[in-house]
Amino acid sequence: MKRIAVFHTGGTIAMEEDKNTGAVKPKKQNPLLQFTPELSDVELVVEDVFQLPSPHMTQKEMSTLQQIIDHKVQSEKIDGVVVTHGTDTLEETAYFLDLTVQANIPIVITGAMRSSNELGADGLPNFISAVRVAASNDAKNAGVLVVLNDEIHAAKNVTKTHTSNIATFQSPQFGPMGIVTKSGVLLHQTLMHREKYSINGISKNVVLLKAYSGMDESIFEALDHIPLHGLVIEALGQGNVPPRTVPAIKKLLNKGIPIVLVSRCFNGVAEDVYGYEGGGKQLRNLGVIFSNGLNGQKARIKLLVALENTNELAEIRHMFIH
Repeated sequence: MKRIAVFHTGGTIAMEEDKNTGAVKPKKQNPLLQFTPELSDVELVVEDVFQLPSPHMTQKEMSTLQQIIDHKVQSEKIDGVVVTHGTDTLEETAYFLDLTVQANIPIVITGAMRSSNELGADGLPNFISAVRVAASNDAKNAGVLVVLNDEIHAAKNVTKTHTSNIATFQSPQFGPMGIVTKSGVLLHQTLMHREKYSINGISKNVVLLKAYSGMDESIFEALDHIPLHGLVIEALGQGNVPPRTVPAIKKLLNKGIPIVLVSRCFNGVAEDVYGYEGGGKQLRNLGVIFSNGLNGQKARIKLLVALENTNELAEIRHMFIH
């Protein structure tokens, strides 16, 4: 019998709807603590780590969760891990764990779009599917996986695409790595490259900015008033910014602040194609780091992790090639 560690962190999957007001709030007891017959073939070791809505999750909680998982795997016989999490920042926690957890057993993150007492609640089905994936031999060495709506996604690729639809988690360009069926877990893709970084916590501050038409230097100048160790810009198109932002970007680069560029587009990769003022070629020549396909929120997570390992821009640049 497989032994699966379950770590609850809160989110809609642990909430219920107030029928009088319509407000969705945390319950005193997580509804998933009542297990169903579908889970009788595994042993679940359950721990309530947090009871937080996912917008309340920070890198501090993510780092704590990583340390708890690695300690649990090292100190006990654990065959797989399931983390329940709110969906708003689920992809960020999943990618953080993918980069930092040292254990090679299956680690699966799941959540819910509907609270436990709503019609069509998806929390329990998602939880059951996640446990089945965590208990699957095929999920070993597959990286951290996100399982909702009977689909299995890689933490690196998955993102929330809809505010309320239960099929919100998708992997643009790549699709799901597999599916969960009544007969079993079917994985049909594997990652070509895995990254792992050893950290003791997160001590840096990285800001994420989104480029827009008419953007100027003012928002960049405001960054002078906060501790800043790194910056991620969701650029326009293939990797371009409005021309008035360029002097401010140069100023930050001259201070030694690493700047990572991604595209704000839903699909595609930021590249140094255009040679005009603010174009990708100019930005790369200035020293801006181009990310290979990550979205903005995940590039920020990766830069936070990278900065715990090195301050060398060349090393950070190499980390973002993959």
